[in-house]
Amino acid sequence: MPVRKDGHICYFCNRMLGRTISLYTNAYSGLSRPTWLLSLVMLVNRSGTMVIPFMTIYLTQPAMGYSIGQAGLVMGIFGLGAICGGFLGGRITDRLGFYRVQLFTLTGGGLLFMLLGQVKSYPFICLCTFLLSLVNEAFRPANSTAIAHYTKEENRTRSYSLNRLAINLGWAVGGAIGGILASINYHLLFWVDGITNILAAILLRYFLADVSAPAPVRREETTEAPATSPYRDKTYLNFIGFTILFAACFFQVFTILPVYYKRTLHLPEYMIGLLMTFNGVIITLFEMVLVFKLEGRRKSLYYIFNGVCMVALSFLLLNILPLSVFSAFACMLLVTIGEIMAMPFMNSFWIARTAKANRGQYAGLYTIAWSTAQALGPSGGSQVVEHFGFRTLWWTIGGVCLLSAMGFRWLSSK
Repeated sequence: MPVRKDGHICYFCNRMLGRTISLYTNAYSGLSRPTWLLSLVMLVNRSGTMVIPFMTIYLTQPAMGYSIGQAGLVMGIFGLGAICGGFLGGRITDRLGFYRVQLFTLTGGGLLFMLLGQVKSYPFICLCTFLLSLVNEAFRPANSTAIAHYTKEENRTRSYSLNRLAINLGWAVGGAIGGILASINYHLLFWVDGITNILAAILLRYFLADVSAPAPVRREETTEAPATSPYRDKTYLNFIGFTILFAACFFQVFTILPVYYKRTLHLPEYMIGLLMTFNGVIITLFEMVLVFKLEGRRKSLYYIFNGVCMVALSFLLLNILPLSVFSAFACMLLVTIGEIMAMPFMNSFWIARTAKANRGQYAGLYTIAWSTAQALGPSGGSQVVEHFGFRTLWWTIGGVCLLSAMGFRWLSSK
């Protein structure tokens, strides 16, 4: 008696489904409870990420009346405050412990978000933005140090990826809701962003214990760091330089690119929010599984190089592909794949060079790299747009991103 073809199809589908479920289960298994709790805190915090993606549009709307150059300067000031926050956060984390620093910065950042939404004067907007970014970015070294504290070396990249998943899932939620709220009233963004910061602080306080005292050193952490200070680690300093170049390009995605879509494609705010959400959803669905399959197979710099190249290509395609909603989503997909390939392994690279005594400072310098890029990237990009146009910006950004990729390739060959 012949076997029905649909029976073969059902068997094949069930087998593929079982393998997929097993793959996702393995990708998320073996992570510690505090790692999950830290990711939950990050999820709540980032679900309110609404102000920064829409800040440039908010300042350039008729109700505020500022130019794109002035808006870019505000974003540059945000980056400058973030540089100071990364430096101070790293130093304070090594002295006071990551728990207290996270608690203070989440609460303080929430209050400052609410205050920023009430400020109208340009000088006060700049001042409040600086203070907000200083406090907000001081959170990052403490959070990175906390993740390293609660993880084992063999699943450290996945632990950071879980944290990034929480960030991007929150980004997806925040981007979608933020686009809707911006269509109603931009001031709602500041209130929601502030409230979620404070809720994250409450979660941290009640569900995760304060571990201020140094934990026993695990066997894999008994080797000394390559340098007592990250500022004397030449390999790491080169890595930081190439990271700044890449990050300065990457920040255009969430600062200048929304304005580009608004002015050239005339996309409404909710559609721009959906593009941001698309980025977060792709990362949420695929990053952990991809890292699980790739971790430990090649050097971190190999994946970083390939990811940065993809991001560079996405910027170049903005000038090559026909201008449409489809091309907007295609370029966002490419930049997201590049982000997935590069960023988790950037964390793996720097954390591998640390010991407990200097981990906060290494994390702080890594935060400073991204903060420096946040100061230079959007402000520089806005000036290029104002004087030469968007096409010139995308060619320039694509070229700088490729230069960064070559730098990572050179570092790997050394």
